[in-house]
Amino acid sequence: MNKPVFGLVLGGILGIFDGLSALVSSPEVSSQIAGIVIGSTFKGLVAGVLIGWFAKKVNSLPLGIVFGLIVGAALALPIAIMNSNALHHNYYWQIMLPGSVVGLIVGYATQRYLPSGRSTVNA
Repeated sequence: MNKPVFGLVLGGILGIFDGLSALVSSPEVSSQIAGIVIGSTFKGLVAGVLIGWFAKKVNSLPLGIVFGLIVGAALALPIAIMNSNALHHNYYWQIMLPGSVVGLIVGYATQRYLPSGRSTVNA
């Protein structure tokens, strides 16, 4: 499995948990949890592919973590803005924080991941 595919899978899995975190941070949205989880999963998939692609091109753990954090935050920001405008309730931190953490974790993991067939030992 290459890094973009690994990022896609990991981003999708973490995106599910990102969406489910709404049950803890904002229990009043429990009636909308299905849509929140689907949207967060999609956001995680997109972030995972982008971060995995970056990890494939740039071999730097610090840059991968920063790039992941930026991508996660950038994908969460429009959602946070839309919700504050539409619902007239500020869920900014409840959306931005988990989205950024997903990006950070995927950035770290894709930089550390070695695709099958590759070894850290040079012969």
